[in-house]
Amino acid sequence: MKQSAEEVARLSTEAMRAEDNVVQSHGIEILETGPGRAVAAMTVQSLMINGLGLCHGGFVFLLADTAFAYACNSHGRRTVVQQASVTFFAPGKLGDRLIAEAVERQRGERSGLTDVTVRNERRETIAEFRRHSRTISGSLLPAG
Repeated sequence: MKQSAEEVARLSTEAMRAEDNVVQSHGIEILETGPGRAVAAMTVQSLMINGLGLCHGGFVFLLADTAFAYACNSHGRRTVVQQASVTFFAPGKLGDRLIAEAVERQRGERSGLTDVTVRNERRETIAEFRRHSRTISGSLLPAG
């Protein structure tokens, strides 16, 4: 029997989580996944603060990239970022809980387009990301 898209997304998330050292070591939580979508969160810690007293943009990028990865890999096929752009609107601050929501806008046989919005717990937009994905060889799920 063929698995539903929701079941494939759930199994893909489990497979990725089991091997995802970045998520585990940076305290990133995967809050929600589904076909072509994902929500991830992290709290800004002192080790993420730059010389201006703000969350380093690389950590915001890391969170957005994580949500992107779980969204575009939710179909069970191994998919990576091919190109990414970002616009920062406001800084993250120490103690902020940042939430990244990723939504696939387009998915083809080998390439796709995913938008990610990062907000703080007050729903203020921190950054908007647009990522182009590329499907590579292999599957996250066993054949069957």
